[in-house]
Amino acid sequence: MKLFFAALLSLLFSVAALAAVNANTASQQELESLNGIGPVKAKAIIDYRTKNGPFKSYADLENVPGIGAKTLEKLKADLQVGGGAAKAAAKTPAAKAPAAKPAATAKPTVVPAPAPAKKP
Repeated sequence: MKLFFAALLSLLFSVAALAAVNANTASQQELESLNGIGPVKAKAIIDYRTKNGPFKSYADLENVPGIGAKTLEKLKADLQVGGGAAKAAAKTPAAKAPAAKPAATAKPTVVPAPAPAKKP
């Protein structure tokens, strides 16, 4: 039974390791889990996105101190950029749709109740 749980736990960690980390939402620990990213680079990524907003493309990551083209090329398989833009777009007011014309009011149809049956 212990072997089963150990295998299950191992499977869960391996699936989690395969999931891409989002540069716009990842915590420092999540960023540090990436190959080539240590505490200093992870903090630099977080500081940059806090100051400048979400990353719109991989090229934006090259503006982070300590991340160059080689590091970025290694990260592309495990790092995704996106998701942050949707939050920023949510702050802008949506365009209003033209108001619909009110429907013509129709008079309700009145159906008379059936007359009571007469007694013979």
